Amino acid sequence: MFTGIIEELGKVTNLKTEKENLHITVRSNLSSELKIDQSLAHNGVCLTVVELNENSHTVTAIKETLDKSNIGRLKVGDKVNLERAMQLGARLDGHIVQGHVDQIGTCTSIKEADGSWFFTFKYDTKLNNITIEKGSITINGISLTVVDSNENGFGVAIIPYTYENTNFHQFKTGDLVNLEFDVIGKYVAKLLNK
Repeated sequence: MFTGIIEELGKVTNLKTEKENLHITVRSNLSSELKIDQSLAHNGVCLTVVELNENSHTVTAIKETLDKSNIGRLKVGDKVNLERAMQLGARLDGHIVQGHVDQIGTCTSIKEADGSWFFTFKYDTKLNNITIEKGSITINGISLTVVDSNENGFGVAIIPYTYENTNFHQFKTGDLVNLEFDVIGKYVAKLLNK
């Protein structure tokens, strides 16, 4: 379980394919504090630490993860948003995030406002995911509030701190992002469809 509040930006230093798996090595300031078997969200994808080095860690993404997220599109040098699992008894500063990506979305526009940014995204509605105005959405692991919700897209407003301290500052129109929709909304939608 995560909050969607990014702790650190890591940098991909190595990618190794083994059968249908992808081993991803990331250098970060958090790496020295991790342990083997620990869950760590990478761009919102919950992955298990399988190897540790001095200032880096390695995680493994299996085919299911590669099919449903943008993790398989990472390149050496890319920045990834990192968040450790939340601790019981700590503040829940973001929202409830499972680290289970529902689908990939596409950045459709980026507009700089006076001191902030407005990003819009579209997604395939065939998977029956929805957003609601002022509801929660997780983009590459970042907990955000939905604005301008519509049938197959939404927008988010980004403050300078989030822009500078996550990989939002690298986004370009057409980039693919990991989307995790609000877990409570998913359960409600499923119940209403029965």
